[in-house]
Amino acid sequence: MADKVAIVTDSTCDLEIEILREYGIRVLPLKVIYEHEEFLDRVEITPQQVYDRMPGEIPCTSLPSPAHIWEMFNGLRQEGYTHILSMHISSGLSGTYNAVLTTAREFNDIVIEVLDSRALSLGLGIPVLEAAKTYKETLSFEATLNKAKESIGSMEVYFVLSTLEYLKKGGRIGYVAGTIGEIMQIKPIISINEEGKYFTFERVRGRKKSLQRLVQIAVDKIGQNKADVAVMHGGAVGEAKEIFEKINNLANIEDKFIGQVGPVIGVHTGPGLIGLCIRKL
Repeated sequence: MADKVAIVTDSTCDLEIEILREYGIRVLPLKVIYEHEEFLDRVEITPQQVYDRMPGEIPCTSLPSPAHIWEMFNGLRQEGYTHILSMHISSGLSGTYNAVLTTAREFNDIVIEVLDSRALSLGLGIPVLEAAKTYKETLSFEATLNKAKESIGSMEVYFVLSTLEYLKKGGRIGYVAGTIGEIMQIKPIISINEEGKYFTFERVRGRKKSLQRLVQIAVDKIGQNKADVAVMHGGAVGEAKEIFEKINNLANIEDKFIGQVGPVIGVHTGPGLIGLCIRKL
């Protein structure tokens, strides 16, 4: 009998709603929390609504509750799923992965595999999509799991911010050094290390040069390889489109994506993020 596999992720994956529906991908929303109200990420609040309240109001964020995770898994079990592949934002940036892993251990009658993407945004979303495509083609849990692990292993994420203030306030600064550099308009190009935490990949002076360097990183990293590439932005669609057009001209790009990061990521990065996700094939 064929495996009946559910693909689960969280709202930081930044996949378009149409893709989620097409492949039946289930999403656990994180939360955006203000002093007197809270919202489900990407369900009850948009990125622009978060940016519009900044810098006067900077919310905090939280992971899905254990009860919500349990309800998701229990609902899938009742729907007759035999296997669940649950893929999440880097454990170095959020407690979501560990919360899902803990809840998964309560289910002994279905197979639940929980993966740490060590990434975020489409650095998570592309491996989720690859896993969903593989399941659609093969109906095999093992093939789906292997594709997910392979995609996670070949994913690289790079981004620049307008300011490091929001990363600092949210406690997500990781190994990125700031302050003195900000006064001198030094813009760190930030990546994610093997621990799943942010670090400074390179320092560039000024916004314009940092965006030019992102394009060059894509050229250098891809080289002669085939690759999937995503350009993500936080309230900076014009700049994102310019970078997307430049990368679009590279001959060996397979799948291309452009989109906006969700509210939870926006809380920690602020407006002005430009990010690049590269998956070598």
